[in-house]
Amino acid sequence: MPEPVLELSASDETLLLRSDYSDQPAWVEFCRLVEAPYEEGFRAYVTFIDNPVLSGRTLEELTAVAESGGYQSFFFVADREAISNPEHPILAIDLHEQRGRAFRVIPAQLWAVENNLSHANMDFSSFADAADSDGVLRGFKD
Repeated sequence: MPEPVLELSASDETLLLRSDYSDQPAWVEFCRLVEAPYEEGFRAYVTFIDNPVLSGRTLEELTAVAESGGYQSFFFVADREAISNPEHPILAIDLHEQRGRAFRVIPAQLWAVENNLSHANMDFSSFADAADSDGVLRGFKD
């Protein structure tokens, strides 16, 4: 396993690692969308890790960074797809149930994923299995 590229302090919030540094204005908009309150004022509680040392790192390297911050059962990544795609689909990575399993989630649904996984109300697979055929979770279908 590669050495972590960045050591982190333990955080009570879920980590969101930035790995794409190609468009600063798009990053600012992305952060605004992630931090916005959504349904009934719910919001995702994330700690943004914005350090250029993470630029272009592999998923394995980012996983090592996320694990260095203390116990986390999952984390998020703002990669090129999350920053440049108009839907801003954020990469969610499982560190516990099926280590390395991933899906994407739009900012308007990030709160549901983060809140429910942080409080162990739902399993990672419940969200991953609910993603659309393109791997993006846009909400649960009735």
